[in-house]
Amino acid sequence: MSDERPDPEQLLAQVQAEEAQQQRGTLKIFFGYAAGVGKTYSMLENARQARAENRDVVVGYVEPHGRPETEALLDGLESLPVREVMYRGVTLSEFDVDAALARHPDLILVDELAHTNAEGCRHQKRWQDVEELLNAGINVWTTLNVQHIDSLNDVIGQITGVVVRETVPDQTFDVANDLELVDITPEELLVRLRAGKVYIPEQAERAIQRFFQKPNLTALRELSFRQAARRVHSDVELARREKAALQPWATGDRLLVCVGPSPTTARVIRTAKRMAAALDAPWSAVSVDLTGKTGDGPENQQIAQHFHLAERLGAETVTLSGEDMAGTVLDYARSRNVTKILIGKTAEARWKRYLFGSVVDDVLESSGDIDVYVIHGEEETTHAVSSGVSPRRIHWQSFIASTAMVAFAGLLATGFHLLHLADTEANTVMLFLAAVAYIAYRCGRGPATWASVLAVMAFDFFFVPPFYTFTVADIRYVVTFGVMLAIALTVSALTSRLKSMVEGIRLRERRTSALYELGKQLSSLYGNIFLVSAAGEKIAGMTGGEVAVYLEQPTGTPEVSFGHDSAIARHPVSLPAAQWVIGHDEIAGAGTNTLPNAVALFLPLTGSQKTLGAIAVSVPDSERLLAPDQRRLLESCANQLGLALERDQLAIDAAEARIQAESEQIRSSLLSGVSHDLKTPLAAIAGASSSLLEAPALDEQTRRQLLETVAEESARLNRLLENILQMSKLDAGASPPNRQWHVLEEIVGSALHRTSRELQNYSVSVRLPTDLPLLFVDGLLLEQLMVNLLENASRYTPEGTQIAITAAVDGQSLRLTVADNGPGLPSGSHERIFEKFYRASPTADAGRGSGLGLAICRAIARAHGGNVTAANWPGGGAEFIVRLPLVKDAPHVVVE
Repeated sequence: MSDERPDPEQLLAQVQAEEAQQQRGTLKIFFGYAAGVGKTYSMLENARQARAENRDVVVGYVEPHGRPETEALLDGLESLPVREVMYRGVTLSEFDVDAALARHPDLILVDELAHTNAEGCRHQKRWQDVEELLNAGINVWTTLNVQHIDSLNDVIGQITGVVVRETVPDQTFDVANDLELVDITPEELLVRLRAGKVYIPEQAERAIQRFFQKPNLTALRELSFRQAARRVHSDVELARREKAALQPWATGDRLLVCVGPSPTTARVIRTAKRMAAALDAPWSAVSVDLTGKTGDGPENQQIAQHFHLAERLGAETVTLSGEDMAGTVLDYARSRNVTKILIGKTAEARWKRYLFGSVVDDVLESSGDIDVYVIHGEEETTHAVSSGVSPRRIHWQSFIASTAMVAFAGLLATGFHLLHLADTEANTVMLFLAAVAYIAYRCGRGPATWASVLAVMAFDFFFVPPFYTFTVADIRYVVTFGVMLAIALTVSALTSRLKSMVEGIRLRERRTSALYELGKQLSSLYGNIFLVSAAGEKIAGMTGGEVAVYLEQPTGTPEVSFGHDSAIARHPVSLPAAQWVIGHDEIAGAGTNTLPNAVALFLPLTGSQKTLGAIAVSVPDSERLLAPDQRRLLESCANQLGLALERDQLAIDAAEARIQAESEQIRSSLLSGVSHDLKTPLAAIAGASSSLLEAPALDEQTRRQLLETVAEESARLNRLLENILQMSKLDAGASPPNRQWHVLEEIVGSALHRTSRELQNYSVSVRLPTDLPLLFVDGLLLEQLMVNLLENASRYTPEGTQIAITAAVDGQSLRLTVADNGPGLPSGSHERIFEKFYRASPTADAGRGSGLGLAICRAIARAHGGNVTAANWPGGGAEFIVRLPLVKDAPHVVVE
């Protein structure tokens, strides 16, 4: 009898979900198959009705698309102001999520759930805005078309030939609390399109020629119905679990066929297939492992063949573990909302059914509201031979050992009687029961049953008067014999079952450990060669056979990546088998109906997006690999390897894409920044030189001014090129610092001299302590660092203000500061200003910089083991702090 109490884990999950829902708003989606079916119209109609019921309804964002009837429904509803965002010179209207959070209505309408927000909004997608509203406890109504569901993206592309860029995750669709399907026929939609009720006439005509073709609309409509039906089915299952219903709700048929080693099972499976096809219902094939021990015995091989037949006919195969076959099957059936169970019944003597019971009778008695179909079959003695399954063999050695063990227990009891150590009949019975328990543990149930009968006979013959005869003088001993036999049989059954369960647990533990070790090993490796080598060696160790791994190549022909010297790789059928498996994403090879003449079983290496290759496993007995447990183990290993290979490839693609994007960004920045910076001095040089050539009669002062312009712009151009070359050397590490002992005052003085022209209109103050230690640095690089900081200060600071240079010893480093009294740094730019080609709100003169100066400063400082940071002064202005490590016991030079 199955335990019909509710599952405590399900109850806990239900309570937790209800608690989470109490703090979260509800989501209702008005769902359709295309634009124009009336989703927004229906949402607004329902909103007006909700407002009439005194609900606090606010329109967050609704796109009427110029439809008068939709705009009319907006009258009288409170609407939040839209957020205007500038994008490439165009003003876009977006949903203002902050205004919605501040207003916090009971219900808000947000149209077009799949919309992509413009740059500058907090979230990239509108469904993320809706998620934030729901988490804030606001109820949301929204609209969505079927083509925007993420998992259907490729299907929609195949049907319509249009790739939909705006998608919504399936999770967002699945967690919606309510779904309302808005539908009209494709003919009505096309009429609305031609009438200009969906798009303006020009757009409508283009839409009809491309996306809004009638075959496309019909297919999209079917997809929307299927998605709505799937969602309704999920709601039914949720409602059934909330009511803790133990019986299925027959909202739709679902079949379950019981699979066992009996030849009748094949007939039951075929009957289930015909019934499922007639009912258009899903079906499962279920087997129950009573002992918890799986292996390669004849019964398991027969079950594996039946599972293979069921899978070929389209069933889902499941192996359950339990102690009660009928109870385990019914518990699973109720959890999956199964409405019909098919089970086979072979010819069996009636007395066996009354004495030992029948699984069929147990299922019929406990099935409740589930319909049970009993398929009668005859025993087919030739089927086992034709299917390659040998009959069960009797291990006589175990029966001989059990006989010897009972004899030993009898001798031991005799010795105890002679020595008067344990001469009571109860102690003798305990000795025989101990022997039976030991036999059950060592030899199994059959020998233990034989030992139980033998122990009762030995006890009667040797230890019950009259001795050495089976005659019983006292009728009370008959009860003793019966109880002793019952206890012995019970102990033997429980002990053998416990042994089988322990062995099964150990087997599953070893396989789980092997999968864990394989996954751990694959997660720490990178590169196809290392991944397939690690997985191949591990799977070969688990199966005790040969393994070869084929990976798909860009040419379309797979190549052996592991097991080059194996018999698998040398066999002529292996390559076609690998190609077939990769192309069809199905198992093939030895023991299957596809390419059975292959020497190995081929399994696909399936990633989340495509099949990456195939793994081939060869063992002497290929049927062993098709056993349900062994096949699941191999499929798990193949899936882990497939995901690892996909992860590795995605990492490579991401790295290449990142490098390409960075290169493109640098190239674009370099072209945009340097082209302007090169063009400006070149234009000045060209203008001055052409004036000198075309007007030779210029006065001396004008000529001198023009020549000075040429000299200044040439120097500026030279500095720009030096910065670019210096930055490239620092990035490449091709210019290590030439460290020598230097005096900081000399480096600062040289930098001030080089920037005297730029700083002539500023008040520069220098405060350096007289007892600073010598710096072990590259003097030219540090001078360049100071020049760049001073030039930066002159560009971003108004003329007439002060620029201060200070230095101090701070622990084990030198703190060198360049500060100004300018406008300071914009908020959020304290780190970005050190990026290449970045300029923070430049003034007119600052725009002449290349955006490389501060990046070079930081690169120079880090090349010396230090750093450069920037901050705003509390009183205004910017401060650049250079920290350089000091060498221990550095010499000091006192400057007077």
